[in-house]
Amino acid sequence: MTMAASRFAIYLAPAEPFRTFGAQWLGRDADTSAPLPLPKDLGPRPDAWVAAPAHYGLHATLKPPFRLVAGTDGPMLDAAARDFARGLDAFHARLTLRALRGFLAWCLDDGAESHDGARRMHALADGCVRAFEPFRAPPTEAELRKRKPDQLTAAQRRMLEAWGYPYVFETFTFHITLTGMLDAAAQAAALAQLAPASQSLCSAPMHVDGIAVFVQPKPGADFLVARHYGFNGSTRDGTGVAFLGS
Repeated sequence: MTMAASRFAIYLAPAEPFRTFGAQWLGRDADTSAPLPLPKDLGPRPDAWVAAPAHYGLHATLKPPFRLVAGTDGPMLDAAARDFARGLDAFHARLTLRALRGFLAWCLDDGAESHDGARRMHALADGCVRAFEPFRAPPTEAELRKRKPDQLTAAQRRMLEAWGYPYVFETFTFHITLTGMLDAAAQAAALAQLAPASQSLCSAPMHVDGIAVFVQPKPGADFLVARHYGFNGSTRDGTGVAFLGS
């Protein structure tokens, strides 16, 4: 029997070496929910910088958090994730550190070398939005208000109305979030800390060979990995796997 859950999400859980550094920077392992020390040789940073992304765990959004619509359940979502991932081809995507909408993130590099990886990343995200749409319950009015539709572009409002999230398809920007919203001074300080390690990490492209289902066990709780799904058909469980009911 599926355990009741607040929300599920379809995320890309970054591969090594991005995974270890990123999880340590955020201070939490989304697979186990265990606290982590800061990366070696990195100076201290205010917890406030990472409170928001640490809540979700290190990830890149493919299908944003959703409540299950009536008539669906965890085992059905699990089966759909297995079917979606199985048989997809692995690829590489080159990343770079940049500011995005007031926070810092690893984003797709716009250079020519990353063109194929960027195209395939967008296709993966678009596919996830469509494939898992049958599981998404409509957002509440309160959830829609949190997106501040009056501050969105016309295209972003259309995405919000149609898909429950403003940043999908043509408004999508791939990103692995590393900080919350920061003012200019804090953003500069965080960038100075992250830039040296990011330059080294991003010197080689990130390998993409699977997706993951994350779960928020109850309102306000941190997100946990429920299960990883490899494109080769393999799976690996996280702490939140019980919420898939399988």
